[in-house]
Amino acid sequence: MTQSFDQLMSNLDNREARVGVIGLGYVGLPLAVTSAARGYPVTGFDVDQSKMDNLDAGTSYIDAVSDAAIASAVAAQKLDWTTDFSRLNSCQIIVICVPTPLTQYREPDLSFVEKTAAVIAAHMAPGTLVVLESTTFPGTTTEVLTPILAESRLEPGKDFWVAFSPEREDPGNANFHTATIPKIVAGDTPEAGKLVAAFYAGVVDKVVPVSSTSTAEAVKITENIFRAVNIALVNELKVIYDAMGIDVWEVIDGAATKPFGFMPFYPGPGLGGHCIPIDPFYLTWKARQYDLSTRFIELAGEINVNMPKYVVGRMREVIDQTSGKGLSAAHILIVGVSYKKNVPDMRESPSMRLMELLVEQGARVAFHDPHVPEIPRMRDYPSLVGRKSVPLPEDSGGYDAVLIATDHDVIDYKAIAAMSVPVVDTRNAFARRDLPMAMVHKA
Repeated sequence: MTQSFDQLMSNLDNREARVGVIGLGYVGLPLAVTSAARGYPVTGFDVDQSKMDNLDAGTSYIDAVSDAAIASAVAAQKLDWTTDFSRLNSCQIIVICVPTPLTQYREPDLSFVEKTAAVIAAHMAPGTLVVLESTTFPGTTTEVLTPILAESRLEPGKDFWVAFSPEREDPGNANFHTATIPKIVAGDTPEAGKLVAAFYAGVVDKVVPVSSTSTAEAVKITENIFRAVNIALVNELKVIYDAMGIDVWEVIDGAATKPFGFMPFYPGPGLGGHCIPIDPFYLTWKARQYDLSTRFIELAGEINVNMPKYVVGRMREVIDQTSGKGLSAAHILIVGVSYKKNVPDMRESPSMRLMELLVEQGARVAFHDPHVPEIPRMRDYPSLVGRKSVPLPEDSGGYDAVLIATDHDVIDYKAIAAMSVPVVDTRNAFARRDLPMAMVHKA
């Protein structure tokens, strides 16, 4: 062991190691605030000045982090934030929490990780542990991150260490938060593994070490592929059972009574969020380097990507049957546009694709979402940016149909029922609330 290793381990034990968290979004801000609450001095880094302005005002922009939690960490002098990345030289732990999206060709876009690594290399001091939390393909830590950090002219494994610990945040989940979710950790050397385990042991309740950074990266990919494939399965079953006149939700609820051998997954209008629609394709891309195909993953992606088209097809059928005017002349209200219930998160939301498809068919489209007052800037849907949520009408409001895309708990479903127009329900929202089903068409 080197003297710098011993010093960093001592500083971790004493909560004296300053933690720098790069990327103060849905992953980074909860990690920064939790680390500060557990006693580490923390500096958050982000290029987005609006986030700095919110934090300066004591206002959280992430539901999982309260204003009070930020205020408490600041009052204890354990948390600050900046856009000045030269301050990384004062951090002994640097955690990377930046996006890893796909390109338009469904290939990994590691540009955020690469740019961040270059900035770290320009500023980090000897004796630093760098941890990547961004989801990526197996091999990224050793093949991409470490070589860029080595351009600092510091020696990997001696002057700095590199580790991977996948984020496991679940926006809107009230049962789990950063500190209570078990943390997978791995270092690219045994020393790095010990350091990363020691750091997170001071932040979360349970640390789960694995043998290598590639294994840790594979753990995260596997978790998301598991969900993507199973959701694709029930989405396909929904289409089949709909054709047979069978309620897929009733089928799943019945199957879920079996106390072993079955885990319920539920269908929807498509996949959203920052993980499940994206991460499986990282493994698909990597597998090609080994001349291997990923048929399950690609088939699941194809099924899930096509679900919005299926839902719009069901809407067309409903409009034809109930109004006779055709979808191109219809006025549709979409209820819920975030990617999952009870959160404002719009990343990869299938509601945007639904809206786009309906508009392309000539329909007039409005939306109602108490969590999303206005559609934010989005790379894939520039024509929809700026549209504002409308209130639910007291009568039909001139709408020909309602499409329930996201079933927030705060939505007044009785008011929707009172509109007395057809409802295309992709979330089984009416049945689960025992509301009248006469006008409801499941999709």
